[in-house]
Amino acid sequence: MAEEDDASKTEEPTDKKLSKAREEGQVSQSQEIKSWASFFSAALFVVFLGPIFAESIISPILKFISQGYQISVDRNNLSVLFSQLLADMGLRVLPLLFAFMISAVMSGVLQTGLIWAPKKIQPKLSNISLQKGFKKIVSMRSVMELVKTVFKMTLVGAVAFGVTIPIFQDMEVLPAYDVFHILELMYNIAIIVLVGVTALMTLIAAIDFAYQRYTFMKQMKMTLQEVKDEHKQSEGDPQIKAKIRQLRMERARQRMMQAVPTADVIVTNPTHYACALEYKQNMMSAPKLVAKGMDALAMRIRLVAEENEVPIVENPPLARALYASVEIDEEIPAEHYAAVAEVIGYVMRLKGQLN
Repeated sequence: MAEEDDASKTEEPTDKKLSKAREEGQVSQSQEIKSWASFFSAALFVVFLGPIFAESIISPILKFISQGYQISVDRNNLSVLFSQLLADMGLRVLPLLFAFMISAVMSGVLQTGLIWAPKKIQPKLSNISLQKGFKKIVSMRSVMELVKTVFKMTLVGAVAFGVTIPIFQDMEVLPAYDVFHILELMYNIAIIVLVGVTALMTLIAAIDFAYQRYTFMKQMKMTLQEVKDEHKQSEGDPQIKAKIRQLRMERARQRMMQAVPTADVIVTNPTHYACALEYKQNMMSAPKLVAKGMDALAMRIRLVAEENEVPIVENPPLARALYASVEIDEEIPAEHYAAVAEVIGYVMRLKGQLN
């Protein structure tokens, strides 16, 4: 069933689904980016601040050793001295640990941005299940993560071993070096190892980031029915929208038909188009189109006009032009002034003859 569900998910996730998943704390995030950030921070620290940090750590130890003959060896005094030593070293190491923590947090924020997802941390009784816990342990994702971790550690070990082989070829001459020379050699080895491992972690993090993004988007894919249902929820049921649109058109048509008796002239095709024009000479700068219709609606406009004794003038070119280019309650554009003026003038002369 799960394979069938996955096969039916052929549509890309919508913005609404991605946004909802983000609110629930479901985002694409690579843990390898955090590991890379830690390695990168460590490499920067060792290269630029390593000697200074080592000196700050060693100085209290050297002080403890150099003044050893002055130290009372009773239990209480030694306890105090060791506590002070650990406190001094802790104060020096704490900023380093804080910097590593900040780099790990920032690597997550840069991937996903700030997320507020209280639902993610809400306790659920359904999650307290041995069966679900066992499934998580033996799931394909867990197996893949284990394989990936073993493969990554193997690569890291191989790179670290590979970059240090040339250095360890001179191991037999190390006893001839003094302590400071050996410390300098260890410092150089640490830099080489960190640089090599960081370069490898950069490649691994980039690949894992792309893989996590791909699997997340694949997991978020939707079926065609889900897309349709979401569209209905956000945009409304198409049938209801069509019904509303139909009601609005009918109301607009009723208002338009109510304006036909107030028109001064109806310009017709004579059978296919009908356009009702209103012109109040002292109140309007140009005639206004108050109603228009085609075929059956044009027939209704003519019938209402005849019932209310509104003059009907046949002018097929003008009727078609007005229907195509002028909307309801809009004034006639300048290019039709001449033709409309001729019709209006004819109607006025006709009314004058009747009076």
